[in-house]
Amino acid sequence: MTRTFKYICFLLFLSFIKSFAQDQYIFEIDSLIGTKNPRNFNGVILITKKGKVQYSRAHGIKDIYNPVPLQMDNQFEIMSNTKQMTAVLLLQEAEKGKVDFQAPIGRYLNDLTQPWADSVTIHQLLNHTHGITDLNKALVFKPGSDFKYGNLSSILLGKIIEKVSGQSYRSAAENLFRKLGMNDTFCYSKEDKRKRVTGHMADHNVYSAVEESFITDENLPADGIITTAKDLSIWNNALHKGKMLTPEMYRLMTTPSAMSQHDVFGKEKVGYGYNIRIANDQGVSYFGHTGLGNGFASLNIYFPKSDVSLIILENQMNENSDLYYYFETEIKDIIVKSNLVKE
Repeated sequence: MTRTFKYICFLLFLSFIKSFAQDQYIFEIDSLIGTKNPRNFNGVILITKKGKVQYSRAHGIKDIYNPVPLQMDNQFEIMSNTKQMTAVLLLQEAEKGKVDFQAPIGRYLNDLTQPWADSVTIHQLLNHTHGITDLNKALVFKPGSDFKYGNLSSILLGKIIEKVSGQSYRSAAENLFRKLGMNDTFCYSKEDKRKRVTGHMADHNVYSAVEESFITDENLPADGIITTAKDLSIWNNALHKGKMLTPEMYRLMTTPSAMSQHDVFGKEKVGYGYNIRIANDQGVSYFGHTGLGNGFASLNIYFPKSDVSLIILENQMNENSDLYYYFETEIKDIIVKSNLVKE
């Protein structure tokens, strides 16, 4: 065997090893979603890097009453991932000089007669440090002193957006989506089906369809956006590359101004900005958020250093709270450990 031939074989071996290491996460995710224990995976997964698709899978069915396979262009309710979009709409109004983050919300919502309307600020609505749990009750803590996540803050933000923009939340949101080229994204309405899939509750891998949505015009800003995995990757690209917000507004949004714990992001508290979590896992930094309810679960994560998006949309919600985000957490952990985000 000649020295040249040995060298060529060595290079081929190195190339194989490198390729195997690069693609290991694909094998691991494929193996994971093929399991049925502790529960089934029913949804879509999209991973992109620098705008190019690295992994794309649809696994499961659209509807138990019409059990055809899911497709990547199917539309899902993303629940609380809606809140990030509401935050951006509010920040865009602030860029126009129409909103002051440190102003009390009573300045914009004149119909709020509660005493706390003059002490809770827009900043505190955006990072869930407001203390409001019920419009007709006293605050549960002094504004700015603690963190309590909920839908009410985004509902109020939606009303502020409507007040200062002069248009409905639905119009403001859908106009933004059209500008970004998110043509498969829209606000929920009972009549507008398009390619929307059915949400399911799951108990021991037995599904039951969610017949009645809890989404209304009132809570659209908290839970009401319908979208695809591809459109969420467009959203990530626009948000994190300066196509929607000025550098100053983006910095405000993605700077931790509160701390919050969520199992998908670990057992310890991580930073929370304006409806976005700021996490670091094994030296890998990323932004992310989750969504859950109405028979759906979602995860949207962006790794800024490697320009990687991880998007998981499921049209099932498990009855067991320990399994809400089982696959989302496992897949996130696979990606964090992969060369995809460490190169």
